[in-house]
Amino acid sequence: MEAVAPAPPITKPAPLRALTGLRCFAALNIVFFHFSDPRWFGFLAPVVNSGFISVSYFILLSGFVLAYNYGERARQGELDRKRFWEARFTRIYPIYLLSLLLSLNLLGSEYLTHTKTMFWTGVVLTPLLLQGFVPAVSTFLNTPAWTMSAEAAYYVIFPWVAKWRRPERTSAHVARMAGVWALGMVPGALYMAFNPDGIAHLDRWSYGPWLWALKYTPYTHVFSFVFGVMLADLDRMIARSAQLRLWLGIAGFGGIYGLLSMGSLVPYAIIHDGLLMPLFGCIVLGLAGENPLAHALGIRPLVFVGEASYCLYLLHYNLWNLVHGSHVLNILGLSRFDPWISYVVLIGLAILALYFIEKPAQRKLREWMHATTVVKAGIRGQGPGTGG
Repeated sequence: MEAVAPAPPITKPAPLRALTGLRCFAALNIVFFHFSDPRWFGFLAPVVNSGFISVSYFILLSGFVLAYNYGERARQGELDRKRFWEARFTRIYPIYLLSLLLSLNLLGSEYLTHTKTMFWTGVVLTPLLLQGFVPAVSTFLNTPAWTMSAEAAYYVIFPWVAKWRRPERTSAHVARMAGVWALGMVPGALYMAFNPDGIAHLDRWSYGPWLWALKYTPYTHVFSFVFGVMLADLDRMIARSAQLRLWLGIAGFGGIYGLLSMGSLVPYAIIHDGLLMPLFGCIVLGLAGENPLAHALGIRPLVFVGEASYCLYLLHYNLWNLVHGSHVLNILGLSRFDPWISYVVLIGLAILALYFIEKPAQRKLREWMHATTVVKAGIRGQGPGTGG
């Protein structure tokens, strides 16, 4: 019998700095969306007015980055699911918990705006990252935190999604991705067809229980995450230096700006998530390459702030209320520079949260979990858990 050659070792993928740099702008756009007048931004007003699309981008990017880092391990059966889930928990939970603690002063208003059953449902589910599965409490305490409820669900399914066998031909893989895109359009299309909330003119200010389910639950956004996972396989089929990547990136940015500039002509229910998947995919493929666009967004200042984008996104409501509730800008005579000075302060506080809360807490949690795992398994000298 012939000896079977061992599989080649899996090397750690190179960092994609331009994608981290873009996270800086995506997180800031959410801040501007919530705390600005889009007209302040001139020709970028359509982008700021549709800042919610950054959330869809983050979900897709999450699937891509996980598959980029762990896809081959999962496919070869070398991804330790328990370690992977521990690593993801330690990555997201410290800042998530901080955001909830900083939101405790809102418990009174949550009690007044919910039935007793829904209030206690929110109290129980939110610390467990499960609030997103109940639309009525999906934004309980800290509105942006619903996203982490969805992300936690996607982390659970990732080890199995990543093991899907990819087609050898690029065209077959793109066809599968087109199918996922079509499925992602279904929730919004159904909402438009049946209009279950009876909203005459649907936009960012609209409210309805069915719209809440469309916007703030893991069910409807899972297609973006899966699309991102599949995008990592497509990324492997295109050379890093291919000129195609530059044109894909330009087409992605241009296409999104063109659609957002059309305003209400593009239905809110589908642009909120599904419609933009292919354009986000083009941007990711472009910035994952070696080209002038990737180099421009991969500069150190953008990457530095981009690394704190999770803190900025999850804490921006808390930090905004903290800055303005304390009246510190008035005390220091800086209020005349508001809101621009507030944006700078939020970025600074997010960076401090990254280096003095998130990273130290993550290390401590990983040490504790690793120690627990070693004791249970009776193994010494076992390598660190799967991180990222």
